[in-house]
Amino acid sequence: MYHTMTIAGLKRNLPLCKLNDELSIAAFVIFGDAPLTVACAQELLKKAPKYDYVITAEAKGIPLAHEMARQNGDVTYFVARKVPKLYMTGVFEVTVRSITTAKEQKLYLDTAEAEKIRGKRILIVDDVISTGESLKAVETLVKEAGGIIVGKAAVLAEGDAANREDLIFLEKLPLFTPDGREI
Repeated sequence: MYHTMTIAGLKRNLPLCKLNDELSIAAFVIFGDAPLTVACAQELLKKAPKYDYVITAEAKGIPLAHEMARQNGDVTYFVARKVPKLYMTGVFEVTVRSITTAKEQKLYLDTAEAEKIRGKRILIVDDVISTGESLKAVETLVKEAGGIIVGKAAVLAEGDAANREDLIFLEKLPLFTPDGREI
Protein backbone atom coordinates (compact mmCIF):
# COMPACT_ATOMS: atom_id res chain seq x y z
CA MET A 1 0.00 0.00 0.00
CA TYR A 2 1.14 3.51 -0.82
CA HIS A 3 0.11 7.08 -0.18
CA THR A 4 0.62 9.20 -3.29
CA MET A 5 1.31 12.90 -2.84
CA THR A 6 2.97 15.86 -4.51
CA ILE A 7 5.86 17.36 -2.57
CA ALA A 8 7.64 20.49 -3.83
CA GLY A 9 6.02 19.91 -7.22
CA LEU A 10 7.14 16.27 -7.50
CA LYS A 11 4.79 13.30 -7.26
CA ARG A 12 5.94 10.49 -4.95
CA ASN A 13 4.46 7.19 -3.73
CA LEU A 14 5.15 6.76 -0.03
CA PRO A 15 4.96 3.17 1.28
CA LEU A 16 2.65 2.65 4.24
CA CYS A 17 4.39 1.10 7.26
CA LYS A 18 2.50 -0.42 10.18
CA LEU A 19 3.69 0.96 13.53
CA ASN A 20 1.27 -1.01 15.69
CA ASP A 21 -2.24 -2.56 15.61
CA GLU A 22 -3.84 0.88 15.35
CA LEU A 23 -1.47 3.02 13.34
CA SER A 24 0.46 3.11 10.07
CA ILE A 25 2.57 5.91 8.67
CA ALA A 26 3.58 6.84 5.15
CA ALA A 27 7.37 6.51 4.94
CA PHE A 28 9.02 9.59 3.47
CA VAL A 29 12.60 8.75 2.53
CA ILE A 30 14.55 11.65 1.09
CA PHE A 31 17.81 9.63 0.99
CA GLY A 32 18.88 8.97 -2.58
CA ASP A 33 16.18 11.11 -4.18
CA ALA A 34 18.31 14.01 -5.46
CA PRO A 35 15.57 15.80 -7.45
CA LEU A 36 13.24 15.74 -4.44
CA THR A 37 15.97 16.92 -2.07
CA VAL A 38 16.83 19.85 -4.35
CA ALA A 39 13.18 20.83 -4.82
CA CYS A 40 12.32 20.58 -1.12
CA ALA A 41 15.35 22.64 -0.10
CA GLN A 42 14.44 25.32 -2.62
CA GLU A 43 10.83 25.52 -1.40
CA LEU A 44 11.77 25.53 2.29
CA LEU A 45 14.31 28.31 1.74
CA LYS A 46 11.51 30.45 0.26
CA LYS A 47 9.63 30.10 3.57
CA ALA A 48 12.59 30.22 5.95
CA PRO A 49 13.41 33.25 8.10
CA LYS A 50 16.85 34.83 7.91
CA TYR A 51 19.35 32.58 9.70
CA ASP A 52 23.07 32.14 10.28
CA TYR A 53 23.22 28.33 10.40
CA VAL A 54 21.06 25.29 9.71
CA ILE A 55 21.08 22.29 12.05
CA THR A 56 19.43 18.89 11.73
CA ALA A 57 19.34 15.60 13.61
CA GLU A 58 21.18 12.62 12.19
CA ALA A 59 20.28 11.03 9.79
CA LYS A 60 17.38 11.64 7.38
CA GLY A 61 17.57 15.42 7.62
CA ILE A 62 21.21 15.53 6.51
CA PRO A 63 20.65 15.66 2.73
CA LEU A 64 18.06 18.39 3.21
CA ALA A 65 20.29 20.48 5.49
CA HIS A 66 23.20 20.04 3.10
CA GLU A 67 21.17 21.09 0.07
CA MET A 68 19.62 24.06 1.86
CA ALA A 69 23.08 25.23 2.93
CA ARG A 70 24.43 24.72 -0.61
CA GLN A 71 21.58 26.63 -2.27
CA ASN A 72 21.82 29.44 0.29
CA GLY A 73 25.59 29.76 -0.07
CA ASP A 74 26.22 28.71 3.54
CA VAL A 75 29.72 27.43 4.28
CA THR A 76 28.69 25.44 7.36
CA TYR A 77 25.70 23.50 8.67
CA PHE A 78 25.45 21.31 11.77
CA VAL A 79 24.31 17.77 12.50
CA ALA A 80 23.22 16.60 15.94
CA ARG A 81 24.87 13.17 16.01
CA LYS A 82 23.45 9.90 17.36
CA VAL A 83 26.82 8.88 18.83
CA PRO A 84 29.81 10.97 19.85
CA LYS A 85 32.69 10.80 17.38
CA LEU A 86 36.39 10.60 18.19
CA TYR A 87 37.03 13.96 16.56
CA MET A 88 34.56 15.77 18.84
CA THR A 89 36.32 18.03 21.35
CA GLY A 90 33.55 17.50 23.90
CA VAL A 91 29.81 17.03 23.73
CA PHE A 92 26.42 18.36 24.74
CA GLU A 93 23.92 15.51 25.06
CA VAL A 94 20.12 15.13 25.14
CA THR A 95 17.81 12.11 25.14
CA VAL A 96 15.15 11.57 22.44
CA ARG A 97 12.51 8.99 21.53
CA SER A 98 11.24 9.35 17.95
CA ILE A 99 8.14 7.72 16.43
CA THR A 100 10.30 5.91 13.84
CA THR A 101 12.90 4.66 16.34
CA ALA A 102 12.24 1.60 18.47
CA LYS A 103 14.23 2.74 21.50
CA GLU A 104 15.42 5.80 23.33
CA GLN A 105 18.37 7.57 21.71
CA LYS A 106 20.74 10.37 22.55
CA LEU A 107 21.76 13.27 20.34
CA TYR A 108 25.15 14.94 20.64
CA LEU A 109 26.61 18.24 19.56
CA ASP A 110 30.33 18.95 19.51
CA THR A 111 31.43 21.72 21.87
CA ALA A 112 33.47 23.28 19.03
CA GLU A 113 30.26 23.51 16.99
CA ALA A 114 28.45 24.91 20.01
CA GLU A 115 30.97 27.76 20.08
CA LYS A 116 30.03 28.65 16.50
CA ILE A 117 26.31 28.46 17.35
CA ARG A 118 26.50 30.72 20.42
CA GLY A 119 24.61 33.95 19.75
CA LYS A 120 23.74 32.96 16.15
CA ARG A 121 20.33 32.62 14.48
CA ILE A 122 19.66 28.91 14.00
CA LEU A 123 17.14 27.24 11.68
CA ILE A 124 16.32 23.67 12.68
CA VAL A 125 15.38 21.44 9.72
CA ASP A 126 14.20 17.86 9.34
CA ASP A 127 12.53 15.67 6.77
CA VAL A 128 9.34 14.95 8.77
CA ILE A 129 8.08 16.28 12.07
CA SER A 130 5.58 14.00 13.77
CA THR A 131 5.64 13.79 17.56
CA GLY A 132 8.20 16.59 17.73
CA GLU A 133 10.53 14.64 20.04
CA SER A 134 13.57 14.84 17.75
CA LEU A 135 12.84 18.51 17.16
CA LYS A 136 12.65 19.15 20.91
CA ALA A 137 16.00 17.42 21.44
CA VAL A 138 17.70 19.55 18.77
CA GLU A 139 16.08 22.67 20.26
CA THR A 140 17.56 21.76 23.64
CA LEU A 141 21.03 21.30 22.11
CA VAL A 142 20.82 24.67 20.35
CA LYS A 143 19.63 26.46 23.48
CA GLU A 144 22.35 24.84 25.63
CA ALA A 145 24.89 26.00 23.05
CA GLY A 146 23.55 29.55 23.32
CA GLY A 147 21.98 29.67 19.86
CA ILE A 148 18.86 31.64 18.98
CA ILE A 149 16.22 29.48 17.29
CA VAL A 150 14.61 31.52 14.51
CA GLY A 151 12.63 28.71 12.89
CA LYS A 152 11.76 25.04 12.78
CA ALA A 153 11.22 23.66 9.29
CA ALA A 154 10.39 20.30 7.74
CA VAL A 155 9.35 18.96 4.39
CA LEU A 156 6.32 17.23 5.93
CA ALA A 157 4.29 17.73 9.10
CA GLU A 158 2.70 14.44 10.09
CA GLY A 159 -0.55 14.07 12.01
CA ASP A 160 -1.09 16.68 14.73
CA ALA A 161 2.24 18.36 13.91
CA ALA A 162 0.47 19.97 10.94
CA ASN A 163 -1.58 21.99 13.46
CA ARG A 164 1.45 23.53 15.16
CA GLU A 165 1.84 27.23 14.48
CA ASP A 166 5.57 27.21 15.22
CA LEU A 167 6.47 24.95 12.26
CA ILE A 168 7.34 25.79 8.68
CA PHE A 169 6.52 22.89 6.34
CA LEU A 170 5.67 22.14 2.75
CA GLU A 171 2.90 19.54 3.04
CA LYS A 172 0.69 17.83 5.59
CA LEU A 173 1.21 14.07 5.91
CA PRO A 174 -1.78 12.16 7.25
CA LEU A 175 -1.68 9.16 9.56
CA PHE A 176 -3.28 5.88 8.52
CA THR A 177 -5.01 2.83 9.93
CA PRO A 178 -3.13 -0.47 9.41
CA ASP A 179 -5.42 -1.24 6.46
CA GLY A 180 -4.42 2.02 4.75
CA ARG A 181 -7.34 4.35 5.52
CA GLU A 182 -6.51 7.97 6.37
CA ILE A 183 -7.16 8.93 9.97
